[in-house]
Amino acid sequence: MKREQWNSRVGFILAAVGSAIGLGNIWRFPYMAYDNGGGAFFIPYLFAMLTAGIPFMIMEFSLGHKFRQTSPQIFAKLGNSIGIKLEWLGWFQVFIAAVIAVYYVAIIGWTISYLGFSFSQSWGDNPNQFFFQDYLKLGNNSPSSLGDFQAGIAISMTLAWTMTSIAILSGVKSGIERASKIMMPLLFIMVLVLIVRVLMLPGALSGLNYLFEPDFSRLLDTSVWSAAYGQIFFTLSVGFAIMLAYSSYLPSKADINNNAFMTVLINCGFSILAGILVFGVLGYMAEQQMKPLTEVVSSGIGLAFVTIPTAINLMPAPYILGPLFFTALVIAGLSSHISIIEAVTSAVIDKLNISRKMAGAIVCGTGYLVSMAFATNGGLLLLDLVDYFINNIALLLSCLIELLVIAWLLKIAILRQHANQRSEFKIGAWWEICLRFISPTILCAILLKNLYITLVEGYGDYPIADQLFLGWGLIGTMLFFAILINAVGKKDSFPTDEYK
Repeated sequence: MKREQWNSRVGFILAAVGSAIGLGNIWRFPYMAYDNGGGAFFIPYLFAMLTAGIPFMIMEFSLGHKFRQTSPQIFAKLGNSIGIKLEWLGWFQVFIAAVIAVYYVAIIGWTISYLGFSFSQSWGDNPNQFFFQDYLKLGNNSPSSLGDFQAGIAISMTLAWTMTSIAILSGVKSGIERASKIMMPLLFIMVLVLIVRVLMLPGALSGLNYLFEPDFSRLLDTSVWSAAYGQIFFTLSVGFAIMLAYSSYLPSKADINNNAFMTVLINCGFSILAGILVFGVLGYMAEQQMKPLTEVVSSGIGLAFVTIPTAINLMPAPYILGPLFFTALVIAGLSSHISIIEAVTSAVIDKLNISRKMAGAIVCGTGYLVSMAFATNGGLLLLDLVDYFINNIALLLSCLIELLVIAWLLKIAILRQHANQRSEFKIGAWWEICLRFISPTILCAILLKNLYITLVEGYGDYPIADQLFLGWGLIGTMLFFAILINAVGKKDSFPTDEYK
């Protein structure tokens, strides 16, 4: 079966950027910067981008481009070259992508609903009560006791799945690339328009002062450096099969190094733009309510669905600014969801050698049915618990193992040579140093810290049984099936011995 290819370099970069830019850029990065030294946070963030983000992206682009297959097949071939079965690692990454896709679409569904609400500010004077009680109907359910089915949420999620499915079934050129070429420029335009308008509001500049005012004493705090590296891995879509799949569709003469630099820099630049937008809004909100900004700032879901709607109520022309903001959120969410589903679909295509339409129908259909668990009273609790274990344990574990395999068990210089032969500018020994020493050390420290905290303190107030079953149990199940597929699958031939 002939492998699909991107139609243009611009299309690939926009698709890769669309994958990297998600809802986390808008609601997670601004708070992370604020909470970790303000302007001083940009120093460890920039260092993390240069020593982890860009090197990791070049590595995954090189792997996908060289082998022209998806994560399981790439690691199967790499493992065969050194006599170790590694296909399981690829499937573990695919399972991570599948789980994220299933719960991430719930948040996109909420943003679609809020896009409709924003035209008339249906959330009223108390957005907090509206979101948690009126819209989600969140009860005292535990993550394992979901309660009643919420048809309104399900309809919005169905709409999100429909748009993702159309892009996936249409293929790389006609679906994913075309959607990215429309969505990403539109996202940047809307965010820039919002920034221009927000910065004209009273109090907006004081909000930016809170965000960018440097607290250099925090640079001596190891948790700040840990947060910077965690944010880089969180936001770049590396370590869970997406960039390997996307780069496998690159033409043979693609400029790998340039593409990786541009993808990472655009993503990180957008994060800073999102910070300017969000903190401009929060500064205005603090002035209007005559409160310190520290009392209105928040992170995560509360920022998008409670704090921002509260701010929209205070703004002039809320029926314009509200829809603009939530349209931007919908686009950011959909572009990431399409890439996540593509990582799973392409792996199924390569493994079973079936058509894109059949693989896409299987993946999207199964994902849709499972995702309906989040359209319930307890959907938010289930999402919160699963998201924590996937992002703080499974994804970091995947990235660490991938780095150790590529940088220590294989000849990483082969990948550097492959990238340099096709790129306008060459990467030097710094790339190997970053991947062999700096990134694994930082990743290992973050992962060990997360494991210790989770094992000793648990996560939130969730019942221990739920954490064991839906957290540790989920990760264990993913590993079990990844290893099972590895064990029963036939051994792939490896064309050369260059990695031995």
